[in-house]
Amino acid sequence: MLNFDKKIIFIANTSWYLFNFRLNLMLKLQSLGYDVIAVAPLDDYSSRFAVHNIQFIAMPMDNKGTHPIKDSGLVFLLALLFFKLKPSCILSYTPKCNIYGALAAGFLNRPIINNVSGLGTAFIRENLVTRIVELLYTLSLRKSAKIFFQNKDDLALFIDKGLVKAELTDLLPGSGVDVNYFTPVENASTRTPFVFLLVARMLKDKGIVEFVEATRLLKCQYPQVECQLLGFLDAKNPSAISAEEMQAWVNEGVVNYLGVSDTVIDFLRQADCVVLPSYREGVPRSLLEAASVAKPIITTDAVGCREVVDDGINGFLCEPRSAIDLKAKMEKMLLLPVAERLQMGLNSREKVLKQFDEKIVIDRYVKIIKQLNI
Repeated sequence: MLNFDKKIIFIANTSWYLFNFRLNLMLKLQSLGYDVIAVAPLDDYSSRFAVHNIQFIAMPMDNKGTHPIKDSGLVFLLALLFFKLKPSCILSYTPKCNIYGALAAGFLNRPIINNVSGLGTAFIRENLVTRIVELLYTLSLRKSAKIFFQNKDDLALFIDKGLVKAELTDLLPGSGVDVNYFTPVENASTRTPFVFLLVARMLKDKGIVEFVEATRLLKCQYPQVECQLLGFLDAKNPSAISAEEMQAWVNEGVVNYLGVSDTVIDFLRQADCVVLPSYREGVPRSLLEAASVAKPIITTDAVGCREVVDDGINGFLCEPRSAIDLKAKMEKMLLLPVAERLQMGLNSREKVLKQFDEKIVIDRYVKIIKQLNI
């Protein structure tokens, strides 16, 4: 019988994700006496855990690969790690870690709590890969202690397809947002130019192409409008916007590409409206952060995205994959009286405080961990 210590492992496909989205949960568990360990591929954020006395272990993985045989090596590496560290619980995030982490944990009969934060391209473009991924989820999640979903559509899809047992599932309000950090500031109502901001990885599935086309149409009528893009140019993703495409748009004068930033809050506060025309999400963190700083939002009437916007109350919903409808909603926002637009932003902040405070997510994790008697 293995002597499992009071350790909790966090696994995800990037250190960036764990540090930016799960650090406060890690610190909460630390305060409760747990030894917290972050496991992810090495990146620029990996060294930052040490400041918080969190051990980091590099785990190589092909984030964009979809070959189950090649990925089977990840199961072996994770099982070896879990056996060596003897964690009392594993918290898993991102699709590949959810699948292969759960298989490794199940092999060792260790409790794992999965967080299905989004289904990725396999469920946006249904094909043979989708069938394979569904099979992998079915096999891997059978022994999970709990499976959190971030929106009711993804939860219903997994249950309806028989990928999970309903009694193992629960619904979270996205990944939550730190409402004490993402706070509003006084908005200069007469500031010009009007700024639309899109914060995301630069992927076609995020609606980047539709945003650029909508912006092109909008600027024909309102040339003073500024439309900004902020986020990674992820060249390895099959849906990625290339650096050449981005530079062509910038040269054309359609958009202003801001690159990446560790202080996204500054750009959110300076924007007049935040836009995300994504095809499908868990619950987009960028929109939660935008709402928390009291910005009106335009997003698609799509899975996950619609969770953040009450149409006409704190923003507008547009048709997915439609640059024409997106342009119409951007124009509608632009022409709103200033007082109405600012009220939409205040409504965003109120919605986040009631539904998406990160403390709600953290408390649910702590409750489940206590129920597991860890």
